[in-house]
Amino acid sequence: MPRRQGYALLIALVAGTAALAAAVAFAGSLLFSGSGNRPEPITAPDPRSVARTPAAPAHSTGLWAATWAAAPVAGVADSYNGSTLHRRTIRNVVHTSIGGDAARITLSNAFGTRPLVVDRATVSSRPVTFQGAGSVTVAAGGQVVSDPVAVRVAADSDLVVTLRTPTTEGPVTLHGRSHQTSYVDTAWGTRRTEDWRYLTAVDVHTRAAAGTIAVIGDSLTAGTGSTLDTNSRWPDVLADRLDGRYGVTNAGIAGNRLLRDGSGVRASARFERDVLDIAGVKTVVVALGINDVQRSPQETDPQRIANALRSLTQRAHARGLRVTGATLMPYEGYRTWTPARDGVREQVNALIRAGGIFDHVIDFDAAARDPHRPTRLRPAWDSGDHLHLNDTGYRLLGSLVDLTELTPEQPRSDQL
Repeated sequence: MPRRQGYALLIALVAGTAALAAAVAFAGSLLFSGSGNRPEPITAPDPRSVARTPAAPAHSTGLWAATWAAAPVAGVADSYNGSTLHRRTIRNVVHTSIGGDAARITLSNAFGTRPLVVDRATVSSRPVTFQGAGSVTVAAGGQVVSDPVAVRVAADSDLVVTLRTPTTEGPVTLHGRSHQTSYVDTAWGTRRTEDWRYLTAVDVHTRAAAGTIAVIGDSLTAGTGSTLDTNSRWPDVLADRLDGRYGVTNAGIAGNRLLRDGSGVRASARFERDVLDIAGVKTVVVALGINDVQRSPQETDPQRIANALRSLTQRAHARGLRVTGATLMPYEGYRTWTPARDGVREQVNALIRAGGIFDHVIDFDAAARDPHRPTRLRPAWDSGDHLHLNDTGYRLLGSLVDLTELTPEQPRSDQL
C-alpha cells in the first residue's frame, strides 16, 4: 500500500502516553532551552484580522516550518450535541508534507462567540502544553500556538492531533469537506467526520527542509472530486515531488472567492492569516478566480479579478516572498456556465499570461482543457461535474508546477 494512503485511526485509538517522561526531558534540553517567545492568546474579534505569530525556541538549530495547515472556514453548531455529553474528544487526522524532531499546533476559535476551552491536547499521544499548562482557553475570534512537543513527526504520513473540550458549546470553528476522515468521540460512540475542528496548523522543527510553500485556492485546490483519504489533492502531489525539501500547506476552501465573502472569508481578506503568517513560508502559489467568474453574483470585469490577484502578489513581495499563479480552467457543462462568463475567464487568463501579475505562471487552463473543445475539461480528467477534477486530473496539476520556480528568490526590483 502506498505510504500516502496510510490510515491513522489505529494510532489514535491504541497509542498510549507512556512517552510523557521522555517528552518532558527532551523539552528541557538545549533544543528548547531559553525563554523563547511563547505566544499569548489572540483576542481580535474579527477572524479576518487574526494573525498567526508562531514562536521559535531559543538557541536552536534548524527552523520551524509548517508541515500542514487548513484554513478555518466557518463556525457551525455542534452537530453532536447532547444533554448528557460533558466532554468531546476530537481526533483530527492530518497528512504531513515534511518531518521533524518536534511539533507545535495552532488552535483557532476564529468563528466562536465564546471562549473555547481545550483541557487536553496530544500529538501522536504526546501531551501538548500551552505556556506550560495542560489546558488552554482560546478567546472568541482568537487563536493560540502551543509549546513545542518532543515528538518525532514523519514526512508524508498521517498524524493524529487529539483535542478534548469539556463542554459542547459552539459555534465550532472548522474546515469542512477536508477529504480526510477524522473522528469525534461522543456519548454514543465514535463518529467519522470530514471536518477538521479547531486545528489550523501543525509546524515541525526541521533540519532538513528549507521552508514551506503556501498554496491558496478554492475547491480545485481543496481537492473536490478527489478520493477520500488518498491525499490526491494537487498540493499533495506537489509535496511528493518536493520530497521533503519544502513543506506544502493547503489553504484551499471550496467555493472561496477573491472579492466577496461567501464560502469562507474572501481570499483577499484571509491572505495574511492563511498564507503570509504560515511558519517558514518561502513561496506562495495562488490558484483563485474561477468562483468570482461563475458564482452569483458574478464578477463581470476581468480587470478587477486581475487587480486582486496582483494585490496578493504585492503583499507577498512586501514579505520577500516569491509568487507563482495559475490560470483559470474551463468548465463548460457545469450548471453555471454561460458563454459570457467563459469570456470573462478567458480575459482573466489573457491578463495573467501577459505578465505583471505573478512572478511565474502555471497554465492550468492550457494543460487541462479538451484540445477538441477548449471551453471544456479533458474528459479523462473530469470528475463528472465538468468543473472539478478527478485524482488523475489533480496529479496532472501537481506535475505542472516548475520546482525551479519555487526557490525563494527576492522579487526583482523591476517587477510590479
